[in-house]
Amino acid sequence: MTLRISVIGTGYLGATHAACMAELGYEVIGLDVNAEKLQALSAGILPFHEPGLPELLREHVASGRLRFTDSYEEVAQHADIHFVTVGTPQRADSQSADMSYVDASVDSLVANISGEALIVGKSTVPVGTARRLSERIEATAKPGSSITLAWNPEFLREGFAVKDTLTPDRLVYGIQDDASLAKLREVYAPILALDTPEVVTDLETSELVKVAANAFLATKISFINAFAEVTENVGGDIKTLADAIGHDARIGRKFLNAGVGFGGGCLPKDIRALQARVSELGLSQTMGFLAEVDQINLRRRDRVVSLASSILGNQLAGKRICVLGVTFKPDSDDVRDSPALDIAVRLYNSGAEVSVYDPEGNKNAAGRFPRLNYVDSWREAAKEADLVLLLTEWNEFRALDPQELGDVVGTRVLIDGRNVLDRPLWREHGWVMTGPGEKFDLPEG
Repeated sequence: MTLRISVIGTGYLGATHAACMAELGYEVIGLDVNAEKLQALSAGILPFHEPGLPELLREHVASGRLRFTDSYEEVAQHADIHFVTVGTPQRADSQSADMSYVDASVDSLVANISGEALIVGKSTVPVGTARRLSERIEATAKPGSSITLAWNPEFLREGFAVKDTLTPDRLVYGIQDDASLAKLREVYAPILALDTPEVVTDLETSELVKVAANAFLATKISFINAFAEVTENVGGDIKTLADAIGHDARIGRKFLNAGVGFGGGCLPKDIRALQARVSELGLSQTMGFLAEVDQINLRRRDRVVSLASSILGNQLAGKRICVLGVTFKPDSDDVRDSPALDIAVRLYNSGAEVSVYDPEGNKNAAGRFPRLNYVDSWREAAKEADLVLLLTEWNEFRALDPQELGDVVGTRVLIDGRNVLDRPLWREHGWVMTGPGEKFDLPEG
């Protein structure tokens, strides 16, 4: 008998998981309370950008293997295994994660399940959440029902979500009994057949794995950006420094690129939520270093704004600035906590005329800050610009020809915020340019 799976929440994680579970051959039903989103997904339309996912969505909606609903009753009747993928955003009144969506989803499932079911949490949550929810399920489940909770954290990278779901580098299960493990192994059998490593552990460890991974990556990024602050002051080559220490197998080269800092819907939120949670546990000093990780990250934005102001004679009012990229990373339309968008807004608020082009992010950025001038090409954004800022390393920007861009701008001055352009080549074409980690003295005149 084919496994029947539900996915509660059809945002970035949920829509990806639902389409990929259908790709593995299962009957999948996705649930959301947003009628507009359900209508789009049911029509095979993805409301966000993620390479490879629209094709899976359309294929499996058309085949009937994947459908969507807003009814918990329908979900409870249809599925044997329920994946909870709703968001855990930062609370407005603190750094803690808002657990209201997770709690409401589990409560609604439990209220409608009459038989045997496994609820599997995938959302990123504070440690202790799964244990609390498990006790809540036991106290509120219908008489005669048998509901078990497990935790199966996700490790998706935006731009690679389909690959990371279908061929992950590991599967982690937080379980309470052997039956739950058997069901999870049944779900992931096609993936396990590829010799994917699996980690079987308790609920608390499975919760901590995700936040530990994000905290480590955030720390590594801020580490190299801290050294960029040094080389910007005394000189040196931050890329060579990163290459040199990256040869050490204990360190590795990945995530050692100095830039404008990390952003998105995960790393900033998760390191703050982790600090808040350990403080609740009476361990406030334990993760205190993450506060400095966060501050180093935010200072990278300050640095770019300060550098732009210095280049333009400390007078931003009326200056034309071209911003290339506003998403927090390439191959995504996500502008949540984006350093690029934050920098663009700060420059605008200082009086500059800011024109923005991003291959996928303009619409979402305009929804958050509509007063910037969003245009449809880098040529239009760069027209007569006094300064160009490359802030998201889309391949389209990596491939820019220095002469072509130079023919469009007003002044050949560029801040390469991601250190992806060939500095000697661009300087041969008359560009004054700099980027993170470089000591920069503005040429006279």
